[in-house]
Amino acid sequence: MATLSIKNIQKSYGALKVLYGVDVDLDDGGFLVLLGPSGCGKSTLLNIIAGLDEPSAGDVAIGGRSVTALPPKDRNIAMVFQSYALYPTMSVARNIGFGLEMRGISEEERRVEVQKAAEMLQITHLLDRLPANLSGGQRQRVAMGRAIVRNPRVFLFDEPLSNLDAKLRVHMRGEIKDLHENLKTTMIYVTHDQIEAMTMADRIVVMRGGVIEQIGTPLELYDRPANTFVATFIGSPAMNLLPGKVIAGDSHTGVVFDDGQVLRLSSDTGKIAANTSVQVGLRPEHLSLSEAGIAATVAIVEPTGAETQIVAQVGGKRIMAALKGRPSLQRGETIHLLAEPDHIHVFDAESGKRL
Repeated sequence: MATLSIKNIQKSYGALKVLYGVDVDLDDGGFLVLLGPSGCGKSTLLNIIAGLDEPSAGDVAIGGRSVTALPPKDRNIAMVFQSYALYPTMSVARNIGFGLEMRGISEEERRVEVQKAAEMLQITHLLDRLPANLSGGQRQRVAMGRAIVRNPRVFLFDEPLSNLDAKLRVHMRGEIKDLHENLKTTMIYVTHDQIEAMTMADRIVVMRGGVIEQIGTPLELYDRPANTFVATFIGSPAMNLLPGKVIAGDSHTGVVFDDGQVLRLSSDTGKIAANTSVQVGLRPEHLSLSEAGIAATVAIVEPTGAETQIVAQVGGKRIMAALKGRPSLQRGETIHLLAEPDHIHVFDAESGKRL
């Protein structure tokens, strides 16, 4: 196991700048997820950590030792890719142990390590098969087994579940989390799927356009997003944003929306200056039907069983609410949505930063 320190990592391809000075520290045995949309630089950063790409500036240290100048084979890391990259003519057992074979490890030692990894991943019954005779999930386990037998200081995962169907992705999320709990090895996981990030990570690094927007635990990012990008990227369904202006009353602060409706804010937002243009963030799960509240016109009703998701119009803006149970609602009906005061987020309209 090892700590990981990434200091001022920059990367350019000619005139194209991809990473703009990234700083991340990961404790020994931690599980860090690099999260962001396609093209944000997360896979580039992972490749730099692995030694598959060179930074234009900055340093990567593993266990307190700089590895920036070391080739991948000397960094003592193991990487699991989106594509399984298995040798089609080799059995599962030889695929798992091939890296050890190339390092000159004896056949008996390889057999013991392969067996241990296969037992951990519950694929001992597959050791004699060829990759062509495996399902997608089984192939991903083989790829993980190949990484495990190396006994690396750091595991790197580059969107390893993207090729799997939705049900299998859920199952494999649990498998990887169990693997981390069993091995206690430092892991870095790249994904664009915020559900994967929220359910697996100790800490999440949210990236956009080659910079870090916010670093925190899953619940820190959910409860206190630093800006509107993080707010709408974390959480499913995504957070609603409604434009408005702050008004100050004798006993409270509120926001008036474009259609004249006023939403009262909690006391901890009282320092926001009156007439400030803001975006009010409301998570769908923090809205409920009420006799009073935000007046909205129902546009779409989507029953899911445990809850009913609705899309509604508020002053020309669409918002979504995730309502408990199965309320009987009709398209075009006017309803009132109550926003939980402690779960109202306020962001500056121009910068997008949390106020």
